[in-house]
Amino acid sequence: MVIRIWEQDSALFIKNKALLPLAPLTRTDSPQRLLSQVAEEIAKIPNRETKQNIVGYTGILAGLRLDKDFIRQLLSEDIMQDSVIYQDILQKGEQRGEKRGEQRGEQREAFRFLNRQINKRFGEVNSSIIERIRVLPTEQLEILGEEFLDFSDLADLCNWLDLHSGS
Repeated sequence: MVIRIWEQDSALFIKNKALLPLAPLTRTDSPQRLLSQVAEEIAKIPNRETKQNIVGYTGILAGLRLDKDFIRQLLSEDIMQDSVIYQDILQKGEQRGEKRGEQRGEQREAFRFLNRQINKRFGEVNSSIIERIRVLPTEQLEILGEEFLDFSDLADLCNWLDLHSGS
């Protein structure tokens, strides 16, 4: 049996605390008014932890249908931020950000090292060449660093960039 939540009467969901997060997805003429009713029911929940989790779940599901600013107006953002789901999403985002930061740091270090080697071997190099190298991903910088040992002049470097940088 398949239940299409968007075809279900919202009153059934508003009356049941466990179903409140699903209520914004149910049948209604006014999703905004429905979310207001859900927020009123959530406000009646005495247990703070339960309230935090229901607000978090409701906010996520309401986001499938309503504007985030409207959701924030009705569902207290500070309560949402304390929900375990919100915290989990936030933690995953922070981990992704840290990983990207680490990758950028690795790329910067690889570029700096290679730039010093190029300047030592060929002297000051045209800034357009340096910029082409700067935008290479870490893996390509590492490959270039190895192949650089076989270059005899700046033309070899330019040829390598033409073949590998997509420019």
